[in-house]
Amino acid sequence: MLTRLSALGDIVHTWPLADALTRGEQPVELAWVVEEAFLPLVALHPGVVRAVPVATRRWRRAPFAASTRREVIRARRLLREFAPQVALDPQGLCKSAAWGWLSGAPERVGLPRSLRRESLSGLCYTQTIAPSPDVRHVIDINLSLAAAVGRAATYGASPDGTFLLGRERSKDASSAVALLPGTGGKGKAWPAASFAALAREIAGRGLPVMVVWGPGERALAESIVAAAGRNVTLAPPTSLPELAALLARSAAVVGGDTGPVHLAASLGVATVAVFVATDPERNGPRGGCVKLVAAAQGGARGGRARTAAVGEVSVSEVLDALTDALGDAVHHSPQ
Repeated sequence: MLTRLSALGDIVHTWPLADALTRGEQPVELAWVVEEAFLPLVALHPGVVRAVPVATRRWRRAPFAASTRREVIRARRLLREFAPQVALDPQGLCKSAAWGWLSGAPERVGLPRSLRRESLSGLCYTQTIAPSPDVRHVIDINLSLAAAVGRAATYGASPDGTFLLGRERSKDASSAVALLPGTGGKGKAWPAASFAALAREIAGRGLPVMVVWGPGERALAESIVAAAGRNVTLAPPTSLPELAALLARSAAVVGGDTGPVHLAASLGVATVAVFVATDPERNGPRGGCVKLVAAAQGGARGGRARTAAVGEVSVSEVLDALTDALGDAVHHSPQ
């Protein structure tokens, strides 16, 4: 079983580990514990036979409520019924590692202290596995845990999220460029004024622009649409499957170090990622049509993605990267 509870981008980065475990001549049966908000990203994965939703964020607000107790007991029962032999915890937090212990798995495997965000999570492990020193990207760090079940890690793998599309895969592509201005942490966002200027430049070249937003981001998206002017529209609210479909139909996607950008890259969409405060060597999106524009220093240590800014990213740099990404997308498209 896997315990990667959240968030969107981190789950995308764990798909290659799930693929490594469930493909090949001797695939394992895989259960995955995940926060309820991200359940579609796991339940629809072709290798996952049991997705176990949890609600640790909601439970913390009412830890002694009868409903919380019932839901925790139910999740534990589902795991005990699955009876995993090995629990892998690439997340490295106490809240994720604890589910491996609660599952009753006799082998509980995590990353070494230097690659975990919380040292106490190691109390739940029976073993830790360290990747080779030259492994930097979080996808490859995750893949190193495949050794716990005798699998060789295929470093350099890219996430494949096309399983989310279903029948949407056959729909006609849009000509719109999707902008994703929101991020999950302070200091990680490219300025709203830069997104607005980029939108004006793209629209001026005859391409429509759609500003995409998630929970708590609507006001930011609306401010960019208002500042950008004509041919720039606000995306509708979307569920996770709807977001995947919207991104897959886009001509290209531009955003920061945020989950939807990693999702877009996994769908084969031309993607430009703007990194201003997180390590591009560790967290950069992977895919066939990805361009990375970074003003953040590489080489973050201690299992964390945050690093120092070493400059600023200009609108012209992102526009040039977008032009290149669109060209690569044409080159990689089926003939």
